[in-house]
Amino acid sequence: MDFLTIIKALILGMVEGLTEFAPVSSTGHMIIVDEMWLQSEQFLGKYVANTFKVVIQLGSILAVVITFRDRFIDLLGLGRKNKDKEHQPNRLKLSQVIVGLIPAGILGVLFEDYIDENLFSIRTVLVGLVIGAVFMILADKLGPKNPKILSVDQITHKQAFAVGLIQCFSLWPGFSRSGATISGGVLLGMNHRTAADFTFIMAVPIMAGASGISFIKNLEYFSMDALPFFIGGFISAFVFALISIRFFLKLIDKVKLTPFAIYRIVLAVIIFVFFL
Repeated sequence: MDFLTIIKALILGMVEGLTEFAPVSSTGHMIIVDEMWLQSEQFLGKYVANTFKVVIQLGSILAVVITFRDRFIDLLGLGRKNKDKEHQPNRLKLSQVIVGLIPAGILGVLFEDYIDENLFSIRTVLVGLVIGAVFMILADKLGPKNPKILSVDQITHKQAFAVGLIQCFSLWPGFSRSGATISGGVLLGMNHRTAADFTFIMAVPIMAGASGISFIKNLEYFSMDALPFFIGGFISAFVFALISIRFFLKLIDKVKLTPFAIYRIVLAVIIFVFFL
C-alpha cells in the first residue's frame, strides 16, 4: 500500500473526526469527499472501503468515551459512591439513555438494507443537508429563551424518548444525528450544551452497535495489506474527533445552531451548482 493511499486514509479520518459530532452531517461529508475526490472504492474495493468507514467511526466513538469517561463510569455503576452523588440523587441513568435509543434503533434495524442501497448518494445528502438546516434554524427560533433543563441530570425518561424519536430523522444521510437530537433537545426545553451532552452520550451505544454489526458483516473483507490504511484512518478520526468535540462543547451555547445550519445550506448550494 503506497504513501498516497495512507494520506487518503488520514484525510477520510480527519473528515470523519471533525464532522461526526458537529451538526453538519459526517455521513454527508464522507460521501461528498469520497465520491467526488478520493473514490476509496476504486483502490480498496467496495467491501474493504465499507469496513474502513466503520473502523474510522470507531475512532470517533473512542474520542467521546474519553471525553465523557466520568459520566460513562457513573452510568455503568463502576465508580465509587461519593458525596456529590448522595447530594444529587436524580442523576442521568442508563435507563434514560436506553429509552432514547429505542426509536432509531428499531427503525435502523428494520430499514438498514434499504437505507444502504437507496439513500447513500450525493443527491439524497443534499436533501438531508437542507432540510436538517431548516430544522436547526427552527429549533433556535422556537426553543425557549430561558431553558429550564440545564444539565443532563434533569432529563426525564419522557424527554429522553422524545429526543430519541427526533433522532430518527438522522437515519436519512445528510440530516445529521447531532443536528437532529440537539435541535430536538432545545425544542424540549434544554439549553444547547445539555442537548449536546445528551446527544454525545447517546451516540456511543448506537454508533458502537451499528459499527459492530457492520464490522462483523464485512469482516471477511478485512485484509492485512490494508492494515496501515485502517490504523491511519482510525488514529486520524480519533485525534480530530477529540479536538472537535471539546471545541464544539465550548462553542455551542454561545453560537447556537444557526451558524452550522447556514454552513450546511451554503455547502449544499455549492455542491449543487458545481457538481450536479
